[in-house]
Amino acid sequence: MKNIVILISGSGSNMAAIARTAQKEQWKDKLGIRVAAVISNQPDAPGLALARGLGLGTDVVHHRDFPSRDTFDAALMARIELHAPQLVVLAGFMRILTPGFVAHYAGRLINIHPSLLPAFTGLHTHQRAIDMGCRLAGTTVHQVTAELDHGHILAQAAVPVLPGDTAALLAARTLTQEHLIYPQAVRSFFAHSAPGAGPN
Repeated sequence: MKNIVILISGSGSNMAAIARTAQKEQWKDKLGIRVAAVISNQPDAPGLALARGLGLGTDVVHHRDFPSRDTFDAALMARIELHAPQLVVLAGFMRILTPGFVAHYAGRLINIHPSLLPAFTGLHTHQRAIDMGCRLAGTTVHQVTAELDHGHILAQAAVPVLPGDTAALLAARTLTQEHLIYPQAVRSFFAHSAPGAGPN
């Protein structure tokens, strides 16, 4: 069984999109892929209840219980490793991970970012796109590297920036695309990493 561990900090909407797609498409039975656990750094994250409602195991590693990023990441890694994951998915996980954590999961750690990378790395992506007069914004699934929002791009979707858009309106429009492309990118990750898989 190919295990996925999903890390969240908040609502868990992208986590739920992946889990629901996995259930609908019967990933476990047809592809040998399952969401093994959902882990949050926030004990009150609404996504934890959402995950449990989807029948997923949940866990919490509260970053405030640790004196440093290194000690938190070490504890988080230990909890993740209990599930022997082939893929670790960041789904609204609002922590910058240490280089050691990223190196440990190199090639099997992915994230979704609310812009068309390499444009608008970091925060406040929607407002920055509006302020720059962009006609298109979007979202990107990418591999995580030590450099923030710079890993290999796995999938992208564009959305129009409409007259009168606010950051909130653009974010909501982008989120609908995130919920479509993130499950697709996760499924494709396993298809392309399977033994004997050919080039893209």
